Parts: sequence; structure tokens; C-alpha cells
Amino acid sequence: MFLDELVQHLANGLIAGAMIALPALGLTMIFSVLGFANFALAAHATLGAFAAYGVNVLLGWPVAACLLVAFVAAGVAGVASDGLALERLRRRTGPQSALTVAIVSIALNMVLESAVRFSFGNDLKSYRLPILRDVRIGDVRVNPQQLENLVLALAVMGVLFAFFSFTRAGKAMRAVADNPDLARLKGIVPERVARSANFVGMGLAGVGGMLIGLEASIDPLTGARVLLTVFAASVVGGLNSLPGAVLGALLIGVAEEVSLLWISPTYRSAVGFAAIVAMLLVRPQGLLGRTR
Repeated sequence: MFLDELVQHLANGLIAGAMIALPALGLTMIFSVLGFANFALAAHATLGAFAAYGVNVLLGWPVAACLLVAFVAAGVAGVASDGLALERLRRRTGPQSALTVAIVSIALNMVLESAVRFSFGNDLKSYRLPILRDVRIGDVRVNPQQLENLVLALAVMGVLFAFFSFTRAGKAMRAVADNPDLARLKGIVPERVARSANFVGMGLAGVGGMLIGLEASIDPLTGARVLLTVFAASVVGGLNSLPGAVLGALLIGVAEEVSLLWISPTYRSAVGFAAIVAMLLVRPQGLLGRTR
């Protein structure tokens, strides 16, 4: 009986980790290129989820099309909010500049979260989706929507890694992340790359917020509820490693789900906090991160 429950939680954890991997990739990308952790990512995940909700419920768009809407809406909002609130602060040099920008991003997150609450209210909202029976794979039960979310998350990750490997824009982002001064000498404009990183990173957060909302419902705190988990995934994997973000998300997703065998769901977020503390003590650069 215990073994069956363990396998069920492992399956749920892998699916949850795949969805968490998308905003974790966005956070890692922004940190690698811009040099700070943008905690407004939580509000942008919520914005993407609500943008997708609007076209799904009002226009009847399918999930795949809503996914693109979530990406574009959150990405555009990310570029706009960075330009209005964070870009000038990022240009300042000093030992505390990254910390200052990170703190301001928390305030920006609160502003955007309040704007969503003012526009849509505090009520829970659900996407218009067909009700389907769970699929049994051996002794494991999986909802078809979970399987679809897993496939979509893997597809988005595949497109992202292809973008970094085969496109000029992706290679430019990698160059700026590795050495911005050398990239500038090669003719790459770091400011333009920073805007692209903001667009893609926040777009991934929006897609992650939508996939999380597809499983249950959305509200103005959708992104805030998973922010600690996303941050833990990036720290565990390495804040400057995209493969590390995926690995960290899968590990944290499984750890949080398996922990439910022993602790109340109320305390599952403590798993992410404990993972952050443990990783910073044992290996500060993360599992796949590199020391600068």
C-alpha cells in the first residue's frame, strides 16, 4: 500500500516538476543575463495565466493557442515593467546594485499582483475544459490534463533549448551570460539581449502559470504560491545553468510531493526553503552551476 502511494506521489512530482521547470528556466535566464533575481516573475506568471484564461473563456480558444497568448502577454509585460521600474537601477554599478534591483522587483511584483486583483477580483477562476476520467497506468492514476500539461511543458523546453543552440539570438544571450564585456567587443548589444531575455524569461513564467492553472484554478496569487518552489529549483540546479533549472525543478517537484506522505500539504513549501538552505551550505553554485 505504501509503495503504491509512493509511486503515485513520484508520478505527480515529476509532472509538477516539469511545469515548475518553465518559470525556473525564466528566472535562471534572467539571472544569467541581467545578473539579479527578478521576483516579479511571480506576478508575470499570474498575468500569463489570466491572459490565457481570457481568450479561452471569452473566445473559446484551445489550450495550444492559449499557451502562445500566455507567453506573449507575460513577455511583453516583462519588457514593459523592466523598462519602467528596473532598467535604470540595473545600469548603476556598485556592490549592492543587484540586491537593490531584486528588492525593487519584489515591490513591482506587489504592484502587478494588485493590478490583477483590481481587474479580475479575488475569486477563483477555471479554464473551460472538458471533464475527463483519470487514466490508470498500472496502479498510478493520472488525469489526461496532467499528461497534456507534461507534453506541453516538454515541448516548450525542447523549443527553448533549440533556440539557444541554433539561433543567433540564443547564442547572443549565452555569450552575454558568459562574458558581457567580451560579447560587447564582438558587436553584441547587451541592452538588446537583456530585453530579449526579459521577454523570453517572463514568457516562460506566463506559460508555467497557465499550465499550473489548468490543473485546478487561477487567482491573483497563482504565481506567488509557487515562487518559493521556483526559486528553490533554480538555486538547487544552479542560478546560471538552464539544464540545472530543469533538474532542480524535477527534484523539488518530487520532494514536495513525496513529503506529503508524512507532512500536511500546508507545510509543503517548507521543503523548498529547506532545499535552498541546504544547497547554499553544501554547494552554493548549485548542482550544475559554475562558480564565477
